[in-house]
Amino acid sequence: MQPRSFLYDESDGIARIRLNRPDRLNALTFEVYEELRDCFFALESRSSVRVVTLTGEGRGFCSGGDVEDIIGPLFDRDLEGRAVFTRVTCDLVRNIRRLRKPVIAGLNGVVAGAGAVIALASDFRIATPYAKIAFLFTKVGLSGADMGAAWMLPKVVGMSRATEMLMLGDFVTPQQAVDMGLYREIVEPDALEDAMKALAGKLMEGPAFGIAMTKEMLNAEASMSLEQALDAEARVQAWCMEHPDYRTAFEAFMSRKGGGK
Repeated sequence: MQPRSFLYDESDGIARIRLNRPDRLNALTFEVYEELRDCFFALESRSSVRVVTLTGEGRGFCSGGDVEDIIGPLFDRDLEGRAVFTRVTCDLVRNIRRLRKPVIAGLNGVVAGAGAVIALASDFRIATPYAKIAFLFTKVGLSGADMGAAWMLPKVVGMSRATEMLMLGDFVTPQQAVDMGLYREIVEPDALEDAMKALAGKLMEGPAFGIAMTKEMLNAEASMSLEQALDAEARVQAWCMEHPDYRTAFEAFMSRKGGGK
């Protein structure tokens, strides 16, 4: 876990990823995409990590793909060469969603294009007053359905809002994002780190296996019927009851309620 294109450290069960191209509003390069993809894949088997936080250096969270380092060179590729790149971007989102550990995005500034999808793929989004967000793809002649945005966004904000955001590509203010359920809360810039840490701490107080299965089932049940979901949840809940976390969490809960032994 020694990436070259962004900052990484971990302690007390939290892996901290910080995009580190502040002069470019943390715009993504081919290398950043690939290293982020590999990092999120590796975090699944990293037992020292319970929660992941993701934020950016400087004034922006992430402004999307770098116009000079990505967009320009793509004009020189053929269709298959471009598909190789788009598969990498989708693999990044796939690894964020497959990671059975909560991912908290700390949106310190502008959130645009691919940066907006990365934030959307995270499990929680805490923003500053400067974290306006836009899915800019149609602004540059592309489909708003990029990196899974058309699958994820309607589930968060509803079909009508998602259609507007993905087709028009306009910026949404942080308060609008909170009102539609896209952002969890807005905090002042100097309180962002503490807010992420507090949420991470609350998640780590819960059962790791139960939270992991919750994220896995949120992904899986999106394509299930109600009957399939009920059957799947019955099986998963029985597995959770077999895990040591179940008794530990139950006894702690009863103790807090004054009903423990």
